[in-house]
Amino acid sequence: MTYDHLVKLIRRQIAATPNGVAMRHKVGAEWQGITYGEMGRKIDAIASWLIDTGVAPGDRVVLFGPNTPWWSIADLAVMAAGAVTVPIYATNPPDQAEHIVRDAGATIAFVGGPGQYANLSGVRGPSGPLTRIVAFDAGIALDLTDSCSLSVPLAHPVSPKLAARADAARLDDVATIIYTSGTTGEPKGVVLTFENLVTQFEGLDAYFQVTERDRSLCFLPLSHAYERAWTFYILHRGAQNFYLEDPKKVIETMQEVRPTCMVSVPRLYEKIYSTARHKVSEGSAIKRRLFEWAVGVGNRFAHTRNRGERVGPVLAAQHAIADKLVLHKIRDIVGGPKNFFSAGGAALAEEIEEFFFSAGLLVCQGYGLTETSPMLTCNRPGDFLFGTVGKVIPGCELKIAPDGEILARGRNVMRGYFGSPQDTADAFEDGWFKTGDIGSFDERGFLQITDRKKDLIITSGGKNIAPSRIEAVIGQDYYIEQVAAVGDGRHHLAALVVPHFEALEQWAKERGIAYDSFMAMVKDRRIVDFIGQRIEQRQAVLPQYERVKKFTLLSERFSQMGGELTPTLKNIRAAIAAKYAQAIEAMYSSTHHQDGSKKPR
Repeated sequence: MTYDHLVKLIRRQIAATPNGVAMRHKVGAEWQGITYGEMGRKIDAIASWLIDTGVAPGDRVVLFGPNTPWWSIADLAVMAAGAVTVPIYATNPPDQAEHIVRDAGATIAFVGGPGQYANLSGVRGPSGPLTRIVAFDAGIALDLTDSCSLSVPLAHPVSPKLAARADAARLDDVATIIYTSGTTGEPKGVVLTFENLVTQFEGLDAYFQVTERDRSLCFLPLSHAYERAWTFYILHRGAQNFYLEDPKKVIETMQEVRPTCMVSVPRLYEKIYSTARHKVSEGSAIKRRLFEWAVGVGNRFAHTRNRGERVGPVLAAQHAIADKLVLHKIRDIVGGPKNFFSAGGAALAEEIEEFFFSAGLLVCQGYGLTETSPMLTCNRPGDFLFGTVGKVIPGCELKIAPDGEILARGRNVMRGYFGSPQDTADAFEDGWFKTGDIGSFDERGFLQITDRKKDLIITSGGKNIAPSRIEAVIGQDYYIEQVAAVGDGRHHLAALVVPHFEALEQWAKERGIAYDSFMAMVKDRRIVDFIGQRIEQRQAVLPQYERVKKFTLLSERFSQMGGELTPTLKNIRAAIAAKYAQAIEAMYSSTHHQDGSKKPR
């Protein structure tokens, strides 16, 4: 198959299935659809408005809002006009949003609501480069004379210049500038071309089958390269994309929409797994034994079939019973059977992959970065190995540097960082992009990631420890929501732990204990002891030098607004270390103290 310019590929799909439903979004209690034909007309109208407004090829246009069909329509319209889309996370605070607008030199912005509009106050009108703002929500009161609601560009007639822009489009044109999450410093603009983006299609087409009959739930931020690239692919293949504005409603929406395939970060699978395990642990001994038996049968059945071996009559009968009593209930949580799930953005524990596989749900874990469009490797149906991030995709090469860093080269690797030639030069070595991740290949070509190179904790004893592994192991617990491991230059590891407050409140209520605040909860010795026991149970699988010796319970969640998390929910370690320096220091100066820190048994 020839992989052409992205906009041309989408236009071919529009022409092939004009009456097929491309997008669905919820209005009140109903899911409303937008056909491929309607989507195409809206793209043309907005692209024409941009051209007639004076947007030239290569100009930057900001997209700043939650997941809606309008986000994708505006995205493709900007590209159709020959301009460059600059996405901003809907949750970004004003200083981060303003930095991106100024750094990119954008003059037009599409915003999703009053919150995003207000967050651009420092860069609109006389105080900044923005001269026009288009509101997805027409109810926003805009104070720029040149600004407008979405209805204005949607009603715009098709420009005669639009066809010329399409004819002039090339694969090596810049498609988008995506600003990195900034875990280790100021966000940098990753410059991706259309060739970078459509290279992903080649990898997906080689291993996955997505058709017009498929449904995907779009709940990760579209400003993230992962969900955005997947959305492009869904529309390219003629499938339906369901847009979810509130990601907190993802599980209930999965049950309603019943997607056949979708992408996610590991946290979703971790929450489903820990909740299922917790409910089982609260049941009777008979129910617990039945659950474990059913999962075991499901696992043997799934692996037997995957190896291409015959399923014997005894196992087949056992599986039928296990599925009827237990396994189908696990699938129902996520909206029924799936062609496949995808996981990326962080490590997913092998134990959780096996759990879903036992229920007939394959989670294909992959690996990539914004700078690589994003996918570098993936597991795929019929060729996967749990505990790894799969094999290298077509059009890409990977190798391991002497210090263990993963280096990448290929058509999916970015052109560079926008306006930052030194940062671009520093990111490459002899033509290979330095991912910043540590990993290794096995003899079959499966890649295993250890951690971010800059995140490794080096203890005073010289041990190199990957904090993300410890955080993933402890974070699987139902009563624990967030974890940040610390210990660089120290004799042992410690951790800052954010409990699952609602679960703990229920646990306390069942024991006749009440709290008037989260602060009171995390200081209660009964709670501290309980969490300490949970941590010990979880980290029993870790070697001694990777185990947390002390921990402190926090009364506030890590958040993007608080500065501890990136928009993709990764820990910003330097910010956490600075904000909680006193609590961290206290853990290394005593065994028990008033802030809730103690040494697990």
